[in-house]
Amino acid sequence: MFIRVKKIGQYEYLYLVQNVREGGRHVQKVISTLGRRDDVENSDLLDGLIASAARHSRRSIVLSRFYRGELAELRRRSIGPDLVFGRLWQETGCAGILRQHLADRHFGFDVERAVYLTVLHRLMVSGSDRHAASWRETIEVPGADGITLDHAYKAMAWLGEPIAPVTPDDARERYQAEVIEEALYAHRRSLFGAAVVVFFDTTSLYFEGRGGATLGQRGHSKDYRPQLNQVVLGIVLDENDRPITSFLWPGNTTDVTTLLPVVERLRSRFGINRACVVADRGMISAAAIAQLEAQGIDYILGARERSSKEIRETVLKDDGVSVPLIIPRQKGATANS
Repeated sequence: MFIRVKKIGQYEYLYLVQNVREGGRHVQKVISTLGRRDDVENSDLLDGLIASAARHSRRSIVLSRFYRGELAELRRRSIGPDLVFGRLWQETGCAGILRQHLADRHFGFDVERAVYLTVLHRLMVSGSDRHAASWRETIEVPGADGITLDHAYKAMAWLGEPIAPVTPDDARERYQAEVIEEALYAHRRSLFGAAVVVFFDTTSLYFEGRGGATLGQRGHSKDYRPQLNQVVLGIVLDENDRPITSFLWPGNTTDVTTLLPVVERLRSRFGINRACVVADRGMISAAAIAQLEAQGIDYILGARERSSKEIRETVLKDDGVSVPLIIPRQKGATANS
């Protein structure tokens, strides 16, 4: 059953029509003539007819009550992000170690939950702490219902707090986040401290507006934003692609100067005395290689095959037996190394 519009002369008329089957075929049968269209639309006839019919439709009753504000606001919250990353958060030791280091602090909110919320937000959609505070309303995170934007700021400030040095001879300032990194590495370290493979790389992050007042400097921008202040972010991963530590340098720091400080930090902070360092061609310098050799550190440094004289003369022209590495790429292509 439906409303049909039919034009007669200069006016349009509305009819209540029903599809029926007569003699083996479908025909439209007029049930009632509602009147001239303009008269019907200016009257309450259709509204009354619809309201009368809606009283016998469960779906229409619910929708009508919702639009009149008689029902509670409908909300949908996603449970998937926490089901996956919540378990990883526990298994990697992040939750337990944070709570352990917060045991003697008396914050008025759950700092571990605030840190977890910001991490989960960056994993799923990324963005600022301000966006994370509103994004929290769309997902189910146990224990995070009361977390506000101010709590997120205080949690980040706690991670950046300076702490007392371990020994009087340690002149370098240490921060709470570094202690957390060391505890996480100790949590998963093997019993006998076997040699590890560490991968190190850097990238640049730029500031919009007036950001970057301290570390922000102009340098080689990997984001093609040389006109903006930036910082250089370095990260070290283990052989299982798990982060060990991260570094933040002024934006005008060159990659070639970062490798040796990273190696020294791995020894002094994490006790990694046997490691094979893997880095790309941007880390290569004669001084860096000489230092690695002098300290007995194994290393793998990437370089371009054709543009490096040393590679051409020492590697490509070597008559010894070499083992080619076939690296699969997208679209079926391969690269030989």
